[in-house]
Amino acid sequence: MPEATESIPRPYILHMFTATPQMSPFDVNMAADAGYQIVVPYCNVDEASVVQLTQDAIFSRGPKGVSRTGIFIGGRDVMLAADMLDRARQAMVPPFEVSVFADPSGSYTTAAALVALVERHLKKEHSVDFGGKRVLILGGTGAVGRVAAAMAASLGADVAIASHSSASRATQVSDEINRRFDVATSGVATTTPEQLQKELARAEVVFATAVAGVQVMSAADLAHAKNLLIAADVNAVPPEGIAGVNVMDDGKPLAGAARQDAVGIGALAIGNVKYQVEHRLFVRMRTGGKPVYLGFPEAFDEARAIAAGLG
Repeated sequence: MPEATESIPRPYILHMFTATPQMSPFDVNMAADAGYQIVVPYCNVDEASVVQLTQDAIFSRGPKGVSRTGIFIGGRDVMLAADMLDRARQAMVPPFEVSVFADPSGSYTTAAALVALVERHLKKEHSVDFGGKRVLILGGTGAVGRVAAAMAASLGADVAIASHSSASRATQVSDEINRRFDVATSGVATTTPEQLQKELARAEVVFATAVAGVQVMSAADLAHAKNLLIAADVNAVPPEGIAGVNVMDDGKPLAGAARQDAVGIGALAIGNVKYQVEHRLFVRMRTGGKPVYLGFPEAFDEARAIAAGLG
């Protein structure tokens, strides 16, 4: 396989796989801004197709060309994306090996930013960490909620994944997360106001990870959260997911909370860290000099580093 001459350097190419009918424009933009010159989406990709697509990408450019080639895995299913990342890694034939980054629906980087900022404020405001803390995830059956649950549980938190639809749905998702990521979480129902308020009374940390534009915790609900230390909301679309948490809040005292030292973290504070995490991981793929495989543990490491630099 001939290598490009110095006068015609090989371009940076990113192949983007998604199981959905279209790739996220957000991720396409992020890849281009990180320096990829050619960005090619592949839609409706199933797990079985990953090996062939990966090997088509690695064998056509030569050992030097693969260093300027990357694979991104998107979609909406966090479990499938993790499995596709594993399949891509297994398909490599060194020295024909490229970097791979998975971030379905932005869930890995968003959850990383969410958990890292909460961890920062637990230490800053309360001098504690996640160990033993009761974490309630409202809207926890979605993509961001699932990944945040796995991250928080891995840090020793007592994680409850809440479903507004049913206890069985919450338990099903909890079981899937526990098996796939070797953590311990539980599922709870918040179908009625009484169920929600009962769970809030036990919670020390609340994550709101429901779909945009849905309030999952009202001011009346907040009054029941007598042990609450931190409430963090990823919803940037009105109304606020947690009453009293503004999108710009980053450790602001939470009005209406039972504890005077309770603070809120809003969607734009989380989004700022998420953006930096995704950008840095794309740049790491392109400039690292050797293949890397980036999933939510690597996203969390990056988010922690960014959060530590916030002072």
